[in-house]
Parts: sequence; C-alpha cells; structure tokens
Amino acid sequence: MNRGEHVTEQPDYQTITYSLADHVATVTLNRPEKLNSFNQLMVDEFRSLWARVRLDDDVHVIVLRAAGDRAFCTGVDVSDGIDKAENLWSQEDPGTGLAPKHNRVWKPVVAAVHGMVAGGAFYWLNECDIIISADDATFFDPHVSYGMVSALEPIGLARRIPLGEALRWALIGLDERMSAARAREIGLVSELVPYADLWSRADELARIIAAKPPIAVQGTVKAVWETLDMGREDAQQSGWNYPLVGNPIGTAQVSREGFAKPKWTLR
Repeated sequence: MNRGEHVTEQPDYQTITYSLADHVATVTLNRPEKLNSFNQLMVDEFRSLWARVRLDDDVHVIVLRAAGDRAFCTGVDVSDGIDKAENLWSQEDPGTGLAPKHNRVWKPVVAAVHGMVAGGAFYWLNECDIIISADDATFFDPHVSYGMVSALEPIGLARRIPLGEALRWALIGLDERMSAARAREIGLVSELVPYADLWSRADELARIIAAKPPIAVQGTVKAVWETLDMGREDAQQSGWNYPLVGNPIGTAQVSREGFAKPKWTLR
C-alpha cells in the first residue's frame, strides 16, 4: 500500500471516500487530521452509504479502511461532537448510523485497521465480518479514564472475544493498549500484515469473496448474524430457513460439473 495513494472522492461525501471496482466497494475514513474520529456528518454519511451499498447489487463486498498513517479511528470527535435530542428518550446511539448490520447490510465487510484503534471505532469493528490488522495497530478504550461509562462498545466486543479480554480493554482505559499480536491471539483480528501490505491484502480477500455467488455469500452472512444471540437449538432451527430461501430445494448456483476448484492456501 502506498501511504500517499489517492482515492477518488465522490462529490456527495465529505468525511469518507468511496470507490467501486470489480464488485468491491472501498470505503475510506477520510479525516486523518482528526485521527479519523467521527462527527455527526460522518454518522449521517455512513447511514446514507450503507443504504447505497445495500441496494446496489453491483456491490458484493465492502472494504473498510482509513486514511493517514496514525490511526484507523479514535472514536467520537469530542471537539465537534454528535447531535443529541433535548429529550433523553429521543436520543439515538450514533452506532446505529455507523454499523453495517444495524443498517441491514448483509454484504461482507472486510476491515483493514492500523495505528490507533480506539473506543468508538468498535461501532464499525464489532459488526465487520473479517478484520485484518497492520502489525502497528494498538487497541484501547479511553472512556473510563475520562470518567465515562464504557458500555456499547464492550457489549459488542464481548460477542467477539473472551469476556475477560473485553472487560480488561474497557476497564484499564488509557493505561494499557492491546497490541496487534494480542488481538490476533484472542481472535479479534484474523490476520496480521505489514502496514505496507494492509490495503492490498484487504482488497485481495475482498475480491476472493466477491467472485463467489452473491446470494450464497449474503445469505451466509445474514444467517450467522441474525441468529447470533439465539440459543443453539433455536439458531439451528432458524438457520434451516436460510438455505431454503437462498437455494430452494437444495439447488446450487454453481454446477459441480466442470467446476474448477481453486488452488487453496493454508492459513
């Protein structure tokens, strides 16, 4: 990856860039001067973006990454902030705008993280399907150090990693950062790569997935996420419906006759 690589920005986005090629939509957080922290405009733009990719059948996979070499995202921009309704009961969690699954995006999201990955960055990461990391990444949560309850991010994180690791991440605050190596050990990220290779590797993985039949891919994502909080038996019963919808009476989208199996790699 070239750190100065230019991505053409769509005119309707100010805080992110968007491009689409070979069924892979590449979304780049583009506030490097603010360590890619999010403000209300970014929340609004992501809400619009997720609707865009959900409805565009030319999009099979999304790569989520960040500009600049210091941070993937450091959470909310405290100097700009997020709009809040005066009525407490009308206030909305900004994560509902940022997070793909909250916006019913069943197309796989591959996240490529580097540098500082803090706090509210997990609004995205908790709902990504694959996370790969540069070896320079560090993960931390500043909430409790500033006297703020850390709730939404670790609640989501506890569904991805061991509970004790999620609580340590939230409670130690700014006194400790989780290394990329540790994140790999506990399953938060599935692969570590040198920073220079991060974007190209994320694109490579996305293209492998994008080449597969999209109905099968999206049905798989939807089946897993929608049954995640069910008990095993209920999840299995519900899961039976997804193949019936995506592949009626067991029909496959790809014929086994003449199918060329790919050369597999060992991870």
